[in-house]
Amino acid sequence: MKTVFGRIPVYCFVLWFAASMMGVCAQTKPKFHVLVMAEPGGHHIAYSKAARPWLDSLAEKEHFSIDYIDKADPINEAYLAKYQLIIQLDYVPYAWKPEGMAAFEKYIDEGKGGWIGFHHATLLGEFDGYKIWPWFSDFMGGIRYKNYIADFAEATVKIENSKHPIMKGVPASFSVKKEEWYIYDKSPRANVDVIAGVDESTYQPDSKIKMGDHPVIWSNPKKKAKNVYIFMGHSPVLFESDVYKTIFKNAILWAAKK
Repeated sequence: MKTVFGRIPVYCFVLWFAASMMGVCAQTKPKFHVLVMAEPGGHHIAYSKAARPWLDSLAEKEHFSIDYIDKADPINEAYLAKYQLIIQLDYVPYAWKPEGMAAFEKYIDEGKGGWIGFHHATLLGEFDGYKIWPWFSDFMGGIRYKNYIADFAEATVKIENSKHPIMKGVPASFSVKKEEWYIYDKSPRANVDVIAGVDESTYQPDSKIKMGDHPVIWSNPKKKAKNVYIFMGHSPVLFESDVYKTIFKNAILWAAKK
């Protein structure tokens, strides 16, 4: 019998090579597919630019794939069917086409995949000539955007539900160096599961723009999709925080799994 590499039979080598290639393919095949929606410009572009290389690096380490879009126009049922997770990375809940709105609602309501929203995803109201999206307002706890701290403030975020999977490895409280803290017409607490809130007494500099009970991370248990909203998402300095990156990573790995 012919051999290669000394005494190894040819057929053994072939079997070994095939098995090795199958292992490589298994390792490189994405575990899940993520759609990231990020605005192409405006005040939040610096955050989105900082988020992208970090997300790409995480995707490589955790073996998932990412597609990026900066417009909601392509969204329909068939388009969303490719993804196990949608990340609204500072993407607003208005100016969507009716077909895209309907597809997104079905995706969340029927639990076709997970969802993580950041910051601008709660810019709910009448903006740029568009009316409020009632379903999305309900999804976010029935809130409407009211005001924000335009000159920014540092503040302490306190964890309320340390047992939630996205809080694994996260301390009981952590500082956010720079944020433009939104306030809403009411707290969403009555309609969502609050995971963390900002302590308004820790604002530096102090601000009169406060809402009292002020959740900043929450999930809506009424929806079949695994979902979490994380308010912090304006400044690229967030990606200098290991705590913030841990929450972001945990949220992705949790929300992408059914």
